[in-house]
Parts: sequence; structure tokens; C-alpha cells
Amino acid sequence: MKNFILLFAIGFLQSSLAQETLDLNYYLPQNIAYDESIPTPKEIIGHEVGEWHVTHDKLMFYMQTLAKASDRISIENRGSTFEGRPILLLTVTSPKNHQNIDKIRQEHIALTESGAGSLSVEDMPIVVYQGFSIHGNEPSGANAGLAYAYYLAAAQGPEIESMLNDLVILMDPSFNPDGLQRFAYWANTNKSINLNSDTNEREYHEVWPGGRTNHYWFDMNRDWLPVQLPESRARIETFHKWLPNILTDHHEMGTNSTFFFQPGEPTRVHPLTPKINQELTAEIGTYHAKALDKIGSLYYSEENYDDYYYGKGSTFPDVNGSIGILFEQGSSRGHIQESENGTLTFPFTIRNQFTTALSTIEAAQNMRAKILSYQRDFYSAMRSESTKAKTKAIVFGDSKDAAKAWHLAEILKRHKIKVHELSNDASIGGKSYKKGNAYVVPMAQKNPRLIKAMFEKRTTFTDSLFYDISAWTFPLAFNMDYTELGSSSNMGSEIQELSALSGDVDRQSNYAYLFEWNEYYTPKALNKIVNKGIRAKVAKSPFSLEGNDYGYGTIMIPVQNQLLDASQLHSFLSEVAKESHLKITAVGTGLTKGIDLGSNDFDPIKKQKVAILVGGGVRSYDAGEIWHLFDTRYAMKLTKLDTEYFSGVDLSSYTDIILPRTWGSALSKKNADKLKEWVEEGGTLIGYTNVAEWLDKNEFLSLKFKKDTTRVAKNISFDQKGAYSGAQVTGGAIFEAKLDLSHPINYGYKNDRLALFRNSNVYIAPDKQSYNNPIQYTSDPLMSGYISEENAQLIKNSVPFVAKRLGKGRVIVFTDNTNFRAFWYGTNKLLMNAIFFGEMM
Repeated sequence: MKNFILLFAIGFLQSSLAQETLDLNYYLPQNIAYDESIPTPKEIIGHEVGEWHVTHDKLMFYMQTLAKASDRISIENRGSTFEGRPILLLTVTSPKNHQNIDKIRQEHIALTESGAGSLSVEDMPIVVYQGFSIHGNEPSGANAGLAYAYYLAAAQGPEIESMLNDLVILMDPSFNPDGLQRFAYWANTNKSINLNSDTNEREYHEVWPGGRTNHYWFDMNRDWLPVQLPESRARIETFHKWLPNILTDHHEMGTNSTFFFQPGEPTRVHPLTPKINQELTAEIGTYHAKALDKIGSLYYSEENYDDYYYGKGSTFPDVNGSIGILFEQGSSRGHIQESENGTLTFPFTIRNQFTTALSTIEAAQNMRAKILSYQRDFYSAMRSESTKAKTKAIVFGDSKDAAKAWHLAEILKRHKIKVHELSNDASIGGKSYKKGNAYVVPMAQKNPRLIKAMFEKRTTFTDSLFYDISAWTFPLAFNMDYTELGSSSNMGSEIQELSALSGDVDRQSNYAYLFEWNEYYTPKALNKIVNKGIRAKVAKSPFSLEGNDYGYGTIMIPVQNQLLDASQLHSFLSEVAKESHLKITAVGTGLTKGIDLGSNDFDPIKKQKVAILVGGGVRSYDAGEIWHLFDTRYAMKLTKLDTEYFSGVDLSSYTDIILPRTWGSALSKKNADKLKEWVEEGGTLIGYTNVAEWLDKNEFLSLKFKKDTTRVAKNISFDQKGAYSGAQVTGGAIFEAKLDLSHPINYGYKNDRLALFRNSNVYIAPDKQSYNNPIQYTSDPLMSGYISEENAQLIKNSVPFVAKRLGKGRVIVFTDNTNFRAFWYGTNKLLMNAIFFGEMM
């Protein structure tokens, strides 16, 4: 132990000196030669690795330069981020392998197909996908990638040549180009010539929202399964194209931590992950330990982090016959910072990431045959599993919403899951499915376990602590009807390519047009209509007209007295229908069965101008999800008001203001009073999760919260305290609520039951008047995921939605996130209903 501490001290001393005399040799193995024709990072980007934080443009330029200089590297651009930055991939292997790369890939994929038992793995290369810095302000990974790519291109000798023959390395130099660029700007613009390690230095305290996230403030390490973001879609396409044997994900953690590598907590592994997966992960870990021992770096494993949620980069591979590995490096968050382990420098963090990148490929080469055999056995077991399963197929859909069903099918197709048409309209398991609005997924396909992971509901667990969410059942997230089938009799032909979503107006009318509110993109259509200056009204009661039934929330556009004449209106609405993927119906009379089209039960829809509070004190994830929803799904303008200058903003022009989940105090008492005055003058304020308590405290409305005041720790030792408290966290589970479909907040919902995602412990008692509880949790609401026994009692019959009048305006509260991670399509409309129909509540 004394020798180990001495090595560690030497390592820190070396890292301190490296800041002053830094060169590439600090990172590189010194017992080999390097090809002088290969340019070093400094020769191309103008500074040494770790001297400055590399910006994405410099990182990109260096990788492109290496690809031109080395016959070991090829490079491709797989698309663009929201900010237009390329999403690069390097393929690194021997020149000989490059000449046969397509054949190598095909043979590798064949290992996962039927008949793979006849294939030999003895001479087959192993495929390793190495990705860096999915969180932009965890930059040691991407900066290590500079030195690592140089090493792969320039290192000489029989060992490196043997390794390149045995491996195909897929290198993703920056999982998050936009976030990396944002953080590099911050760290570099705050760097002093005389590096300052004081933790209070501005360099180590980013301004909101920080560089962790992508353009819309998403944590992209949660998007491997939902694949809603362009960066995720690029890497998932690569993953399924190659089915790599190992995938590594280089992160950072708190400054006072050391270095972590998987496996994580043994009790927090998803049950669908094979036990041998964790055994192989642990064996690979011995290579990381040996490499870190050699340079004197402290580390740990089998703690803190888990392998449960399949939407993370280190866990997603585990349900696909691969091995996912998470690396977490204690972060300098800048260039040099004091920590509990001494002075932590940026180069030191980079070296640890570089070192484990090398130990990964060393493990891959030495364990090559074993890991390739594991992959072959995994898929062989999957084929056997699918034939034995009682469930032969899953049908899902929504008879009134083609778009939501289409988008779920789209996600499945991105994961190379076979999707079939529904052969004909059918009633299955008491649910109605409409051909064209529903799809069938057979279980007898390559990886039924991935399908199960996406569709299953699970409520029992071996551990009560979760690093991330405990449930993500996709048909529930999409508010989709779905049924498990014992046969595939209703399954039509396989869909090779999803047809584009369509929409139209059936004919021109001289009287009125109607469209129901059920389709996912109706808010996009309505927003465009009212912003054009076209009058539109919403039906507060159902009716029937010309053979069609129309539900609550149906939108009616009269033809007369509009800014456009009848022909122009038809052309405009045809464009709206096409863009918003919905059917608009022309009608020739206002006489209906039910409320007539001229009834006072049709309320006019006003043009909305919506703002959202962002900045210090606001949770950027939640704010970003709302921004993304408005901007990319509904093409609605959303003004972002920063807490820093909120006090000086004239609010009078805004119809709605959204307050996302907060931490600390986002608004002062003075600003709270300002906001209250705006509501009293007619504004609609929409608050999320813990904002409910802030609104109650500041007397926007009066709420009765349900809290557990009796919980006492019994027989809990001091070292169990954290686990005891952690078990009360509702990190992400799914709960059932019953709906009053006549209430405006529920317009557009077909069923009177709705699955809600919850990641908070804010519980509101129901109002004594039943009509004031249009959304209410059932008496047994848990559908999937973990909740403690104490909180399970609190959530029963509580209400996740409240709407109350304040002066001329409205205050609306959601205790749950209706826009979670961009894939919770099923509840997005609740926010839109609050905006368009808030005055009716």
C-alpha cells in the first residue's frame, strides 16, 4: 500500500510538472517508435494536448488530417448536429483490413445470424466502438482522443500491427460536438497564464446551462434507446451496422473522485442482461486496473454506477450481445483544480482516459475469441428464446392518431427491429386497431430481448436504488394501445421502409372545415392557422355531422368572414394538413347531431405568445425538453426569458409563461409579485413539478400536499443511511391516471386512462369537487418502475394537475414531466392543451 501511495504521489507530481513542460510524451507509451510522417496534434491545432481545451472544429480538423496521412484510418461524416457540426466516425484497422472492410463487417454480422455455429472466430477481428465526452463539460475524453488517434496512426512495431490486424476500432471522437464546443469556449476564455487551482475561480463554475448537454439541453447519454436526437441517430445506425463487441463511454465525475470503470453495483443490473456479460466486463476491468496501477492512478469499480437503464451508452450494448463499459474520471472542470486527492490537472485526467482507451483494446485483443464467441452464443440463445416465448407478436397503435404510432414504429426500425403492417382492422383484447394506424412486431426475430426491454412492464426489483429511471415502457410513453398476441394471425407484410406521414383536405368547402384534436401534430396545425389570422373555434361537446363523429376538442374553421377567400382558405388548409399530417374535413352544413357549428359551445381560439423561464435556478433538462417540443415538433415560437434579466421584462404581450422544474430559488419575491400581477391581468402561468410548492408558498393558489410525516428509520445503521434515503427517491416510473375527457386539459385523448411519467415526490390532494380533478391517479396507479411503499401510499388518488383562476388569469400546475426526454409523446398534448385552451379551464 505504501508503494501504491508513493506511485500515486509521483503521478500527481508528474502531472503538475506536465502543466509547465507538457508534451505528447506525457501520454504516450515510451517503449515504441512513432512514424514521423504522421502529424502530432500540436502541429495541426497549434497547442499541446491538455494545454488548452480542444474546440470541436480543431478536433475535427485533426481527425481529418490523420485520415489523409494514415492508411490505418478512414473517416466519415454521419450527419450534423442541431448547430451544424459534423458527427464524425473514424474506422481504424490495418491497411490490409481496410481493403476488405465490407467483407469483414459482413462476416462479423453473420456471426449474429442463423447458421453462425459453422463460422470460426479464430481469425475474425473483434470490433470495438470507443466514444468520448457525450457530456460536453466532461472533456478529458475528447481531448484524450487527440493523443489516442495519434497513437493509433503513428505507433510502430509488431505489437501495434498485430493489434490492428485483430481489431476494427470505431472511434467517435466527440459524442456531443455542440456541448464540447460550448464548454471549451468557457474553459479557454477563463484560463489565466498563471493557472489558478482555487476552486472558487470562475473557470470552474460555468454559467447556465453549462456544456454538459447538446443544443436543446438534452443529456444525450439517456437517448441511446429513444434515439430522438441527431447525434444519437448517427451512433445507433453505426452500432447496428457493426454490432461492436465492446463499446466504451468516457465520462467525468466530481473533482474529488478518482477513476471508475465497470462493472458497477452488482445488484443494479437489468435482469435481461446475461450474467456472463458482467463476468466479461469484470475480466476486461483487470486490464484497466493493471494499466492504471502502472501510472499510479487511484480507481474503483463495482460501486455507485449501475447497468439498469438501457438508454445509456454503457448499458445499451448489454441487451444487444455487446459489452458496454463506462469510464468516469474525476474532473478538473478546467485546467487545474484543488481536490481531496491533491492538485488535479487537466493533462492528468486526459492521461487516465488515454490509458484506459489503450487497456480496452489490449483486453479486446487478448479476449478476442472469447468475446466473439459470447456474441455468437447470445444471438443463438435469442433465436431459441423467441421460439419458446408464449407471446408471438405485439400489436400497437391508436385508431385516432397515426403519427404517434408511426413515430414508435420509426424508433423500432432504427433499432433494426422488424415491423409489420396490421393485416386489417381488428378488435384485439378489447382494443380496436385500425390498419394504417397500427403495427405488429413479431417476437421471432434477431433480438427479441431488445423488444422485451422496450415493451415490458416491471414492478419488482432486487435493489431500491437507481442511477437513472426504473421504467421506460414505450407504448405507455406514447399513450398507445397495445396487446401481446399468442399468434401472428393479424400480421401483414413486413414494412421495409416506413411511408411518409400524410395529410389532406378532402375537398373545398364554402361553409366550414373540421379536424379532431386527437392527432399528434394538431397543435402545429392550429398554431399555424391562428398565426395566419384565420379564425378557429374549439368544440366543448361532441357532435356528429355528415356520417362522422367528432369528439371534445374538435377544431372548426368557418369559411365566411375570413382574411382569405374560400379558394385561398382551401389552399392554405391543404398546406397545413400536409405539413401537420392530419385529415381536415370539409362540411357543407352547420346542422349536426349534437351541438351545431354556430353553437356557443364552440369557443374561439386566440393567437398565443408563449415564454419560458430559463437561466439560474431552472433545471435545464426540463426547459430544454419544452424548447425542443415547441421548436422541432410544433414549429411554435417560444421566448426564453432568463432569470438574470426577468425583472426588467415587460410581460404584457405574453399570453402564457411556463415555469419548468427549479432548484434553489429561481425568482425573488419581487419577481414573484410581478408574475402574479401579470396573471391577475389575464395571463396563464404553467408550472411543473416542484414549482407547485413555490406557487403555493407565494400564494398564486392554495394547494394541499400529501406528505409522509410518520416515516422513522428503524434498525438502519449509519452506513445504510444513504441507501435508506435513496430508496425514497422516485427517479422515474410510470403511473396510471383516470381522465375526465370533457375537461379541456384532456381534449384529444381517446381513452379515459393515461400513463404518466413521474420523477418527483410532489403529491397534491384532490379537490373536494370532482370536476376539479380531471386527471387523477387511480387507487393502484403503479404501471411500471419503482416507488417506495411510503410514496406508493401518497400517490394513490392524488392529482397530478390543478388549474385555478387568479384574477383574470389562470394558474396551471403539473406535478409530472409531460415532455420527458422527447420520447414521452403520449403526454405532450397536455401542455399544448394548457396553452390553447387554458382560458376555458
